[in-house]
Amino acid sequence: MTAALFVVLLVLAYLLGAIPFGYVVGRLFYGVDIRTQGSGNVGTTNVFRVLGKKAGIAVFFLDVLKGFVPALVGSLVFGPWGAVFIAAAPMVGHVYSVFLRGHGGKGVATGAGAVLALEPTVFVIIFVTWLVLVFTVRIVSPASLIATTMLPILLFVRDSPLPYQIAAVLAAVVVFYAHRGNIVRLLHGEERRFTPPWHTRSGGGGHGAGEAL
Repeated sequence: MTAALFVVLLVLAYLLGAIPFGYVVGRLFYGVDIRTQGSGNVGTTNVFRVLGKKAGIAVFFLDVLKGFVPALVGSLVFGPWGAVFIAAAPMVGHVYSVFLRGHGGKGVATGAGAVLALEPTVFVIIFVTWLVLVFTVRIVSPASLIATTMLPILLFVRDSPLPYQIAAVLAAVVVFYAHRGNIVRLLHGEERRFTPPWHTRSGGGGHGAGEAL
């Protein structure tokens, strides 16, 4: 029964993560296929750029939520080892969505939701650091990569459960791989700078950051 429940939750967590909220919000409320606008990415950053701050904020919280809920349920039902698999499933679903034929976002917001559920103190530290970097460097991708790198380090320093530390390292690998295009643009000085949400016009398609969420 426990094994069957684990498999069911794992599949449900993946399917929840695979829901492309950027695409759904764009289609339902703006009549826009976000995949054909801006960078074509369904993540938060492109939604901010193309659809504006209201849509961007909504998609950000939905992407965080789909990482938070499975991780919380997994930790309550199965403990640390089971939790990391349940928490990883929506992140994989977000990056490799079955609904988008294997395409998706970068997994940062969804991963942040999992961290919030499992290690809220670490989440706060990383999120504050990410915000400071975004609004000083004004490029989202390096802020996301630095925050991702901080995760396993902070978990190790805080002596978090070993499964969390291992999962954090693997998650960092996935995030860095998903950001490989951003890394190339950073090395060539071509990564786009961040426009604060309050400067983003709804549906304005203004200048934004390289896709990093």
